[in-house]
Amino acid sequence: MKEALHPTYYVTTATCACGNTFETGSIKQNLRVEICSNCHPFFTGKQKFIDAGGRVDKFKKKYGI
Repeated sequence: MKEALHPTYYVTTATCACGNTFETGSIKQNLRVEICSNCHPFFTGKQKFIDAGGRVDKFKKKYGI
């Protein structure tokens, strides 16, 4: 392997916009993220499924389901 080819790998602290912090590995020493598993709707269970413009009903009506 060539010497000094790869960047330095750090164990860094990532900070979310909601204030949550966690440790991860990165080539940057400090990370700031917009969304994490504590505030993401999919992981918190607050996700809403929205039928975009009645597409499911339109499909059912079209094919008689």
